Amino acid sequence: MSAALSLSVRAVALVGPGLADWTAAQPVLTGAQPWVHAPTVLGAPQRLPPAERRRAGAAVKVALVVAEQVVQAGAVDPATLASVYTSSNGDGANCHALCEALAQPQRLVSPTRFTNSVHNAPAGYWHIAVAGREASTSLCAHDGSFVAGLVEAIGLVRARRQPILLVASDSPYPEPLQAARPMADVVGVALILSPEPADDDLARLAVELLPAGSVAEMPCHDVGLEGLRTQVPAARALPLLEAISRGQPAEVCLSWPAGPALRIRVGT
Repeated sequence: MSAALSLSVRAVALVGPGLADWTAAQPVLTGAQPWVHAPTVLGAPQRLPPAERRRAGAAVKVALVVAEQVVQAGAVDPATLASVYTSSNGDGANCHALCEALAQPQRLVSPTRFTNSVHNAPAGYWHIAVAGREASTSLCAHDGSFVAGLVEAIGLVRARRQPILLVASDSPYPEPLQAARPMADVVGVALILSPEPADDDLARLAVELLPAGSVAEMPCHDVGLEGLRTQVPAARALPLLEAISRGQPAEVCLSWPAGPALRIRVGT
């Protein structure tokens, strides 16, 4: 077991089914209201130029929407933030379109499809849009993608001693890929993690890295949210977001098969 690593959560953004944004989700996350399903509604990323905005699919939109919301909530200059982007699927709709194009006799792929086929496309769009020159990491770890992204972000916070933007997002594949990799809806989560506390932080975290498989993953308090957590990898963040929203000392355990488990003590 490692010594606890201390960091703060400066701001959070969230969008998903029945969770329009971080503010609207508070009654559900705090337990004041039960979660009620409603399809995810994505706004347009305002930092993208109009032409790029029209061409962007759900995978790019959700990542940029929550990134925009979290830097606004945290009152941070986005150009100063290094970032970690994590997604279990990447752009599933674009992957489907490429497969369709390659199955045709002409095998013609549009330049936009090709550009968006790389896993770091959302991060690339973001750093171009905000003129960001800081480092960016894009990763994927199947159902453990949020935990993998959180581990990477915590490592960067500690190593660089500066705030880090973490964005976790997932969107469904079209059929027939959706049948092989079912995903309920689009979900996006963004956090700004900081090495130093501030008076207006949402929470302080003390994080212990534990051996893989040494702790059980914590479920959500709300039954509906627990269903969402198990259906969309980015929604594995929900137990941590519940603890942050409730504003009381709590312990959250997150795990994934490929790397260290996390025991997170949440305080204010």
